[in-house]
Amino acid sequence: MEELLELKELLVGGNIHEALLLVEEMTEMSRDDKLNRVFSFGIILLLHLIKQSAEKRSTRSWEISIFNAVKQIQRSNKRRKAGGTYLSQAELQETLEDAYESALKQAALEAFEGRYEAAEIAAMVDRTAIIDQAIALILGDAV
Repeated sequence: MEELLELKELLVGGNIHEALLLVEEMTEMSRDDKLNRVFSFGIILLLHLIKQSAEKRSTRSWEISIFNAVKQIQRSNKRRKAGGTYLSQAELQETLEDAYESALKQAALEAFEGRYEAAEIAAMVDRTAIIDQAIALILGDAV
C-alpha cells in the first residue's frame, strides 16, 4: 500500500522516471510473491508424488493434497485480467527443480514411516519423471 501512495505522489509531482522505477520494483515484488507461492505449493505437490512413487501406492489424502497443490499453483500463476500466466513452462520447471530437494527431505520423514534417509528415497524414485508429472498436472496435460 505504501508503494501505491508513493507512486501516486510521484505521478502527481510529474516525476515519471522515478514512478516508472517504482512500478518496476512493484512488478518484481509481485513476481517474487508468485514464485514463492509456486515454490511452496510445489514442495507439497512433489512431496506426495515422491511418496506415491517410492511407496508404489497412494492414499485419498495424498490425492487431495496433490489436487489442492496443483489448483493453488494454477491459481497463483494465472493472469486474471491480461490472460496467460506469470511463469512460463521453463520457469515452472526451474521452480519445481529448486523445490525438489525440500520435498525429498520431507518425503523421507513421511514415506515408509520415516525409515529411510532422503538419499535412500532419492534412489527409489525417478526425479525427472516426478518433475515431469508435476508439470503435466499443473499444465493440465494429465489428470
